[in-house]
Amino acid sequence: MIQEKIIMGVPIIINIRDSEAKQEYFDEVFNYFTYVDEKFSTYKETSEITAINNRKIKIEDASDNMKLIFKLSEETKKLTNGYFDILGRDGKYDPSGIVKGWSIFNATNILRSRGVKNFTVEAGGDMEVSGKNDEDKLWCLGIQNPFSKKREIIKKVYLTNKGMATSGTYVRGQHIYNPKDKSVIINDIVSLTVIGPNIYEADRFVTAAFAMGNDGINFIEQLDGFEGYVVDSKGVATMTTGFNNYTQ
Repeated sequence: MIQEKIIMGVPIIINIRDSEAKQEYFDEVFNYFTYVDEKFSTYKETSEITAINNRKIKIEDASDNMKLIFKLSEETKKLTNGYFDILGRDGKYDPSGIVKGWSIFNATNILRSRGVKNFTVEAGGDMEVSGKNDEDKLWCLGIQNPFSKKREIIKKVYLTNKGMATSGTYVRGQHIYNPKDKSVIINDIVSLTVIGPNIYEADRFVTAAFAMGNDGINFIEQLDGFEGYVVDSKGVATMTTGFNNYTQ
């Protein structure tokens, strides 16, 4: 069963291949993403993050999940030598670079807690996969050509029990910045994909690595348990040494 809804401004796609899939599983996951959107969306005037940015709520008085996101963001900032920062150019907090992967990961745990074994959860192109597909094979995921408007796939990867996240400027333009020098425009790379042990880890590190520009793929190379695939502004692709373990 596959179901899709637009939440958080992106398509949320749930694909459950277990024969005992129930509608309540889909509903529970979609409701969870709606909760995340209501709490963390910087576009919603009623969200908690907007209240924090408008100084109506202090961080120390925020909800437990909000405090957790700030804690995880600070941890990621340290792990990436400052290349991950939820404090934007305008002085306001935007946790989207960590919330999407974190929420997908939590959604997969909802399904696992219900005994679901073979599934994918995708939000805006970032995905976690579990088990096998309906042909009892590894899940096949595609990396999009950042220069094509026809959603051309330039690389296929085959995964199970992993997360894959992509950052790029080819869809939303220059929305990622270098926290160390916020005036820098990142134009040496256009797409970076990271495979990690889960989507939370893949998503937070792909955001930081993209902010590093050309050096980002070298950062991913040094991370144990992660692989990456980058396309630069000239259309040249570079991959980490173990990336081909996920191709056929």
